[in-house]
Amino acid sequence: MVGEFKTVRKGHEMTNRKMFFTMLWGAVFRRRSRAVMAVIASMVGAATLFCLAATCIAVPQQMNEEMRAYGANLIVTPSESAEKSHGIDTDTAKALNQMVKGSYSARSAAYRYESVRINSAPYTLAGITTKDVKALNHHWNVTGDWPSKGNVMLGRDVADALGVSIGSTVTIGYRASDDAQDSGALSQTEAQVTENGRVSSDIMENTGTEFRVGGIVDTGGSEDEIVYAVNADVAKLAGFKRGADVIEYSVNAVGSELNDVVKSINANPSTGVKAQTVTKITSSDTRIIAMLQTLFWIVSLVVLVLTFVGVGTTISSIVSQRRNEIGLRKALGASSRAIGIEFYVESAIYGLIGGLIGTAIGYLLARVLCVSVFERAIGFNWLLGVASLLLSVLIAVIASIPPVRRATRIDPAIVLREE
Repeated sequence: MVGEFKTVRKGHEMTNRKMFFTMLWGAVFRRRSRAVMAVIASMVGAATLFCLAATCIAVPQQMNEEMRAYGANLIVTPSESAEKSHGIDTDTAKALNQMVKGSYSARSAAYRYESVRINSAPYTLAGITTKDVKALNHHWNVTGDWPSKGNVMLGRDVADALGVSIGSTVTIGYRASDDAQDSGALSQTEAQVTENGRVSSDIMENTGTEFRVGGIVDTGGSEDEIVYAVNADVAKLAGFKRGADVIEYSVNAVGSELNDVVKSINANPSTGVKAQTVTKITSSDTRIIAMLQTLFWIVSLVVLVLTFVGVGTTISSIVSQRRNEIGLRKALGASSRAIGIEFYVESAIYGLIGGLIGTAIGYLLARVLCVSVFERAIGFNWLLGVASLLLSVLIAVIASIPPVRRATRIDPAIVLREE
C-alpha cells in the first residue's frame, strides 16, 4: 500500500514537472516576438556592460604603460644626511632595484651630476648609462646619436648657447665643488689633481678635455640645460669614481601601489636614500584613470536602468497578453506560487540567452575597440563573462517582479466574467 502511494506520488510529481516545462515552452514560443524583445533588451545590456567593463580593465593598464614612456614616476636620491657623500653606491642601487623590480615591472636609469665649464661658462654634466636612459625616456627627441665614448649629447639650450651643432667639438673642464672637497669625496691625490689645472675648479680657465657633439636632445624641459656623457668619460674627466646622485624608476604601478613602494624604500633609513614620486606623472596618470572609471560607472548605471526598463516592459506586456490564461489556470486550481515561478523562470531564460549573446558581442566590440584605438589585444575575461551572465539573469528576474506580482493577484472570477 505504501509502495503504491509512493509510485502514485512520484508519477504525480513527474506529471507536474512535465506540465510545468510544457507550459513554459508554450509560453515562450507562442509569443516569440515578445520573447525576442526581452532577449534583445538583455543582450544589449550585457553587450554594453561587458564591453565597458573589459575596456575599463584594459585601458588603465595600457595607459599606465603609455605613461611610462614619458619618463620616471619614482626618483631616489641620497637622503639629507648623505648629501655630501659618494652618492648612491652600487650595492645600495642593487638593493633598490631588487626592492622595486621584485614586485612590479620597472625600468631604471642612474645619473651622476658634475659641475663643468665650457667656454668659461658653468654647465651641468650628467654621467649616464646610455641604454638605460634611452629605454626609460622614449619621449626624448634626440637628433643625432646618444652619448658614447668620446661623444657627448647636448641639451638644446646648451647647444644654442654655445652655437654648436652635431659634429662640432667642445672642451669640457671639471669644476671641483666645495661640497665634494669638504665632504671628502675627493682624496688627497684627487684634490691635488684639481689644483694642477687638469680638472681645475677655476671657472675662468679654458683647459679641459675635448669631446665631439654626437647628438642634441630637445625635450622642452630641464633636460635641455644639461650635457650628457657616458659614466666612464665623466669619471675620467673628474678624476675619480663615485655613485649616482639620482636613480629614476618607471614603475608599472599607480596610486596606492606606487605609494607603497615609496614607503618601503623610506622605511629603511640605513640605506641613506629617500624616495618620492614624480607628481606631474603620477597625478596625471591617476586623474585620467579616475575619470575613465567615473565615466564607466555613469554609463553602466544608465545601461542598467535602460535594460531594467526594457525587460520589465516586455514581461509586463507578456503578462497582459496571458491575463485570461492566468485567470483560467487559477480557476482550475493553479497556485499563485506556481504561476510566479513559471514567469520568473521564463524571465531568467530570456536573461540567460540575452546574456550569452550579449557577452559574446561585448567581447568582440571590446577587442575591436582596444585594437583599433589603443593598439592592444585583449583576451576573454572568464570571470567577467560569468559575472555578465549572472547579472543579465538577475536583472531579468528583478525586472519581472512587479508584473509577476500583478499576475499572481489576478481574480479568476473577474477574468472569467469578462470572457
